Amino acid sequence: METVVAVKNRILQLCDERKMSINKLATVCALPPSSIKNILYGKSNNPKLLTIKMICDGLDITLGDFFSTPEFDALEQEIK
Repeated sequence: METVVAVKNRILQLCDERKMSINKLATVCALPPSSIKNILYGKSNNPKLLTIKMICDGLDITLGDFFSTPEFDALEQEIK
């Protein structure tokens, strides 16, 4: 699995757990909805860490919480 797909899946999982729409997520994260939608729809192949941090802040979780999943742990190395 690619890293960008893992990020997308994690955002969707967190929204689902909180019964939160993408627009609501954007509001609580102080991000334009297009920033999140670009990640989710594959237009952003390299989301900035700051964007992910703002998502975490809006969801009141740490970056560690965001990335601490079996899906991220199983990612293959990008550089071989």
